[in-house]
Amino acid sequence: MRQAAETALPCRDRPSPNHDERPGGAPVDMLVLHYTGMPTGRAALDRLCDPAPPAPLPRVSCHYLVEEDGAIWRLVPESRRAWHAGLSFWRGRSLLNATSIGIEIVNPGHEWGYRPFPALQMAAVAELCLDILSRHPIPPGHVVAHSDIAPDRKQDPGELFDWRGLAANGIGLWPDAAGDDTGDGSGEDLVAAATLLRRIGYAVDPAAPHLALTAFQRHWHPEGVDGRAGSGTLRRLESLAALMEEPGNATP
Repeated sequence: MRQAAETALPCRDRPSPNHDERPGGAPVDMLVLHYTGMPTGRAALDRLCDPAPPAPLPRVSCHYLVEEDGAIWRLVPESRRAWHAGLSFWRGRSLLNATSIGIEIVNPGHEWGYRPFPALQMAAVAELCLDILSRHPIPPGHVVAHSDIAPDRKQDPGELFDWRGLAANGIGLWPDAAGDDTGDGSGEDLVAAATLLRRIGYAVDPAAPHLALTAFQRHWHPEGVDGRAGSGTLRRLESLAALMEEPGNATP
């Protein structure tokens, strides 16, 4: 019998063996979106369900996978911990598999020919996200990209993903600030950006703050992904930091 906290949307089932218990009955309060980053959706589906990948590849999984034609695969029950986020951090917490739901979105990614996400696929992602948000206490500021929670090693789902469209439909946040950049964004601007990134929730490497800044740009400033703290990037950082601090948008 399907548990109460599971989607009623039409899904194809491909159970993955790669999951375990959520520790301590931790509530789900994060939604992490990924791209598959493999040549085909079939290859990604097989990888996410592989119980014994060749070394040194780890076992991985997610709760759902969304095909380019909008078809949704259910791989892991929402009540279980899927292995999708890896080493991760957001707003003072780490190892976010414990409290998150992960959605993989079929796209070859930056390594295999990154391309825009089709309208049918984005519509299915939006419908699935809204369904999940209706059943779990996930604040808007906890709808994040894989690159947001692991900026030193991930780029997905990237700057071609329609985060702004999702936010317009009540999924996540979008800062209402002009994004055109001027200036070289160096020196004091980079220090200011690092402070704002930490307020938003990023882990910022003091030796390489451009990593978190680039992750921010992939999500919230896609018109300029260069790891530089130009004026437009700073305005959007300030706007998002203020949104994060509004009641109900994120956990303290």
